Amino acid sequence: MDIKTASSLHRLRLVSTPEAVSFLLLLVCSVLKRTTDFNAVPVTGAIHGVLFILYVLFWLDAWNRTKWNLKTAALYFVLSVLPFGGFFAERKLRRAAEDAVVASRARQEGTVKA
Repeated sequence: MDIKTASSLHRLRLVSTPEAVSFLLLLVCSVLKRTTDFNAVPVTGAIHGVLFILYVLFWLDAWNRTKWNLKTAALYFVLSVLPFGGFFAERKLRRAAEDAVVASRARQEGTVKA
């Protein structure tokens, strides 16, 4: 994995958790808006919107660089629109990055011929 691919995956990881948190906060604020006089939906909606756009841009960049198949790319997109999906995406991307580091070190040491 080259540095640009690793960077694109890292950016996607970095934005996935805040995007998931903002989505959950938006859901809570939506419920509070309907049940109380508290209305933070415009603020949380704007924040979530910006984070979601960043997630989609970083997702497109990662898809382009990693050459994911359609199933993998669709999985990461669907995770972005599920309330807790961003947390799962971050965990899955972290594991993939760790596996890539282990494989790279094994190739450098000559342990694996891949």
